[in-house]
Amino acid sequence: RAHESGLAALLAAGGRVAEGDGVTSAWGGHIDLVVDGITGIGGRGGLRAEAAALVRDFGATGAAFVAVDLPSGVEADTGEVLGDAVRADATVTFGTYKPGLIIDPAADLAGALHLVDIGLGPELPDVPDLEALQYADVAALLPVPSSESDKYRRGVVGIVAGSARYPGAAVLAVSGALRGGAGAVRYVGPGAGAVIARHPETLVHAGPPSKAGRVQAWVVGPGLGDGTEAVEAVRGVLAADVPVLVDADGLRLLDATAVRARTAPTVLTPHAGEAAALLGVPREEVEAGRLAAVRELAARYRATVLLKGSTTLVATHTGDTPVRVNSTGTAWLATAGSGDVLSGLTGSLLAAGLAPRDAASVGAYLHGLAARHASNGAPVAAQDVAEAMAAAWRDVRA
Repeated sequence: RAHESGLAALLAAGGRVAEGDGVTSAWGGHIDLVVDGITGIGGRGGLRAEAAALVRDFGATGAAFVAVDLPSGVEADTGEVLGDAVRADATVTFGTYKPGLIIDPAADLAGALHLVDIGLGPELPDVPDLEALQYADVAALLPVPSSESDKYRRGVVGIVAGSARYPGAAVLAVSGALRGGAGAVRYVGPGAGAVIARHPETLVHAGPPSKAGRVQAWVVGPGLGDGTEAVEAVRGVLAADVPVLVDADGLRLLDATAVRARTAPTVLTPHAGEAAALLGVPREEVEAGRLAAVRELAARYRATVLLKGSTTLVATHTGDTPVRVNSTGTAWLATAGSGDVLSGLTGSLLAAGLAPRDAASVGAYLHGLAARHASNGAPVAAQDVAEAMAAAWRDVRA
């Protein structure tokens, strides 16, 4: 059914209405540009059959798409895509960005975003549902050493990572921590030889994490494996009275009750598959509803959760704090070991004293920015990302 005032405006502007059994019969198959306004921000539950067929037909013409407010078929509040949806080349949205424009999977359909100010500022809530840090926000949060700083004031991070099968995970996590600003890194695990060969400044320790010495935060899990020693290492780290970041194998081995009982902050950094396992749901459910998943994880585990993806989400269990979204990365960042670098980087920010939500958000931002520097449009390895971290810091602080 036509929107009467919209139709009248179209006709007044010189537009015309074509009738036919389909796109080809109505327009002769020659279309350069499609302006999509089938559904608005109130659309729910996916497109109806007739609208979905129209989207498929127009999509087959090869025409460029400009979406009004958001691509039809996208859930404005969640970023979910339930069935057919418009893949826009550009989206012109009004008043404020909608969550569905910046959260996967819908973010991939929005194309270039253009925000039009229509004077809604005074009417918008003081606390949004979602927020995205910008350069100035990140710069204000970055820890900067003073003339009185020593390694403890800058933060000492402990890392429990690596195994006989995955020795490189230890190296990458330590690389991320050192380039994330840590004053010192204490490493516990079987990869000491590889770590020292790459980073001789690392303090390596045998024995349990509790005997490693003073740290301001722990990172546990990257490449850890699943043996008895790994289980004990995760248990021991979670018993520490300092912030703890749990990643990768650590997420499989953690005891949910122990996490919920912690009084010191906990940060969990799963990808979609790991998040699904923690929630006991299919991976597809997490990928389809990432916003709901990250909120549920944070609430269930009483933790700050960084849900990895091309748009990374950070949620906390405290109050009505907005979920943060980060999109600074590049598709080339989907490479083995990049998450290990992120864990070390975020752990170093925790050790420096950043609040868990800020550490996770700033870590994701710098990690994505470093990947862009390292890639410059080409493939990257995880170590490349770590080595580009200084360029990301300089960018933010410029």
